[in-house]
Amino acid sequence: MTFISDFLAAVAGLPRPLLVLVTGALVLGECTLGLGFLVPGESGLLIASAAVTDLPFFLTLSATVALCAATGDSIGYWLGRRYGFRIRETKAIRKLGQHRWDRASGLVRKYGVGAVLVGRFLPFARTMTPAAAGVSGLGYGRFLVTSLIGAAAWSFMHVGIGWGAGASAKYIEQVLGRASGIVLGALVLAGVGVWLWRRSRARKLEAAAQQQPPGEPEDVEAVA
Repeated sequence: MTFISDFLAAVAGLPRPLLVLVTGALVLGECTLGLGFLVPGESGLLIASAAVTDLPFFLTLSATVALCAATGDSIGYWLGRRYGFRIRETKAIRKLGQHRWDRASGLVRKYGVGAVLVGRFLPFARTMTPAAAGVSGLGYGRFLVTSLIGAAAWSFMHVGIGWGAGASAKYIEQVLGRASGIVLGALVLAGVGVWLWRRSRARKLEAAAQQQPPGEPEDVEAVA
């Protein structure tokens, strides 16, 4: 099970500034309309968060990710404001799914900033809702405040999950390592026991053969 430690060591081995930069870039790409279906921001965030080992790094990574997520939201908002309803026919929306765009637009029209906040925690809505907010005419001030709150909550939650998962994986590996040692020891003992039993049985057969009169067949089944 050393692959768990090897994987975490590879992630943790990156210089922390580079790790923060790469993670922030992944999140920014996922939250930006047109890149969300290409960039695995959430997965990258969880993997990077497994390298967190202390509170200062947790806060640094969480704050950076939240800022990048909010920046991606703002880019999507201004794209929606710029292109308006025409954005539904763009290549990016067709790839992401026009039915998802219609759903995001409907939620923004119905719930306003509430849709922006909840959409942060839903994969496709996270990419489409900011642009839908721009198209709907939602004020940028209200959008930005809500986006920052949602991005901060999403970021701290995911970095915390990654941090906990990394620590749990290390603990699980330690437990499995001890269990593997116990199993190996049991197998060795079982092998020795089988060898001793077969050796004792062979000696009994040999002794019985020596006691048989010449010419009389050996009753192997009786001896066994």
